[in-house]
Amino acid sequence: MTRAHTSLVLLVLCAALAACSSTPPPPDWQMAARISLDRAAEAWLQGNDRVAEAELQRARRELRSTGQPALLARAELHHCATRVAALQPGACPAFEALAVDAAPPEQAYARYLAGRATEADRALLPPAQRQPLADVADPLSRLVAAGVRLQTGQITPAEVALAVDTASARGWRRPLLAWLGVQRDRALQAGQTAEAARLQRRMDLATAR
Repeated sequence: MTRAHTSLVLLVLCAALAACSSTPPPPDWQMAARISLDRAAEAWLQGNDRVAEAELQRARRELRSTGQPALLARAELHHCATRVAALQPGACPAFEALAVDAAPPEQAYARYLAGRATEADRALLPPAQRQPLADVADPLSRLVAAGVRLQTGQITPAEVALAVDTASARGWRRPLLAWLGVQRDRALQAGQTAEAARLQRRMDLATAR
């Protein structure tokens, strides 16, 4: 490589680095809120309510600092979605208080979580909520979709088993117990007492300290 060529390469590299350094980093509140929301979800799914609540409150403080209710509404939906994943659906009052300022995709997602999504809502949902359950790559999104399918009476035994396997692989005790409970109850209804007993043993193990 000639000296002139080397100088040209260095010049291009320096220009590229300068361009990168001129890009402003994301604001602190954005990163802090994202980290806290992820930690809150992980802790709640594992059954650690104290940590989950502390992280959720931290995320809320960061988002309130922006003065943008739509951002906080999105975070509240994420919080409610974790409950659907663990088969604890219901009202999402924190979101409902902000719904008037929420964007159409968030409003559609709220109806989806409640099992009331319309055909028009479908195009506004995240890609994971428009795919077949087995094709959803993200574990939490997969469990949320499974929870909605259970609410609407569309879930299959294979999908229940997939939800159990998903929660088990992540070590998420709360949804694991909920989905194992679904399997156990269905086994009992079918008169499969040995299978129900096996599933109960798994539940007992998951709750052991």
